[in-house]
Amino acid sequence: MRYVCLVYFEERALRSLDTDAKHALDRDSMAYDAELQERGHLVVAHALQSVTAAMSIRVRDARMSATDGPFMETKEALGGFVLIDARDLNEAVQIASKIPLAKLGTVEVRPIMQIATTSR
Repeated sequence: MRYVCLVYFEERALRSLDTDAKHALDRDSMAYDAELQERGHLVVAHALQSVTAAMSIRVRDARMSATDGPFMETKEALGGFVLIDARDLNEAVQIASKIPLAKLGTVEVRPIMQIATTSR
């Protein structure tokens, strides 16, 4: 079964790391991705640019509105994701707990919804 591990952290906390700590975090993250790939768990992983580069889109009454940045005001913002294959939720949680950025923020583990398609 596939699970997405949504990685949230405070950008301020990441910016406060010194250069060596940032390089170590990047190195550890890439090494963990490689380990997951080797073990057959990794589907894809990506870091996201800052929330300052984001656009939030809403459509209400057939009218679209776009605003800069995230829609919600929160301390932690979505900073990346890791899509994995895992036997079950317990294994997915164990995998997510080793994501290096979990030490700075929060990793939300969520099963991927399978939507049935119908052919006509």
